[in-house]
Amino acid sequence: MKQINLGATTIKIPAMALGIMRMNSKTPEQAARAIETAYDAGVNFIDSADIYGNGDSEKIFSQALKLTNIKRENLFIQSKGGIILDPDHKIGDYDFCGRYDFTRDHILTAVDGILDRMQIDYLDSFVLHRPDPLMSLDGVKEAFDILQATGKVRFFGVSNFNSAQFKMLQSSLTQHLMFDQLQFGLMHTGIIDGGIHVNMVDEDSIDHDGGILEFCRQNQITIQAWSPFQYGNFAGTFINNPKFPKLNKMLDKLADKYQVGKNAIAAAWILKHPANMQMIMGTMNPEHIMDSVAGGEIELTDQEWYNLYFAAGHILP
Repeated sequence: MKQINLGATTIKIPAMALGIMRMNSKTPEQAARAIETAYDAGVNFIDSADIYGNGDSEKIFSQALKLTNIKRENLFIQSKGGIILDPDHKIGDYDFCGRYDFTRDHILTAVDGILDRMQIDYLDSFVLHRPDPLMSLDGVKEAFDILQATGKVRFFGVSNFNSAQFKMLQSSLTQHLMFDQLQFGLMHTGIIDGGIHVNMVDEDSIDHDGGILEFCRQNQITIQAWSPFQYGNFAGTFINNPKFPKLNKMLDKLADKYQVGKNAIAAAWILKHPANMQMIMGTMNPEHIMDSVAGGEIELTDQEWYNLYFAAGHILP
């Protein structure tokens, strides 16, 4: 498995992580197989959030880990907090956000809940789950300082922050923020589109993210690409989806060339970017895990990278 640096440190982490959002739908035995499959392939980075499965994903993870021979200290375990779910606001099977809460007390309580559900003593990383417009910088700072001083969290990060929000929060903290989780994949390319369409007047020229990609590269912040195979707002995967015939035809062509599956090619497209991103796999299917992991060993040519971008419906000015 390709290794990348954790932020600006020399600590190595795998270029892929196993996201456990859907682990609540698995038995502990099935979840253990997913963890073992990823671990044996070099993926020892786990990404969670306190809201996944309303907390049940972390409980299943705890039970599953005990069924393996994997030691906790050989894993990099990350979780996120700050979203308050609203069961009356649903999209499909998912409860969606009622509000955000980045108060000192909520952050501390959230981490304690995560540690209890996962049955571990510390998190390698805690990430603020989307920006809270009511965020108190002093409150976040105090919470992070307490979590670090008590040994409950080693590193910190954010998700879906633009560059101005990132800089504002960083200015108040003792710790260096290591991560920004951003949705990125062939059907969600906003963080690169604006940079391609500079000085144009088309829709793709709109910078929705404050140049976050360039900011992260310049400041050696690790971008974690979430929902890499999804399109829309949890609409589904584009892999083998008849709505995207051109893209799947190109994925098929390159999968045949490199003797891998389509997931591997879609993953290789993300990992080719020079920002040294980490891709979060959201699947619990061992076969899909192995297919995605194979993408870490593939070096697409520049033209193949662009051909996939075109096949996904994107254009160059």
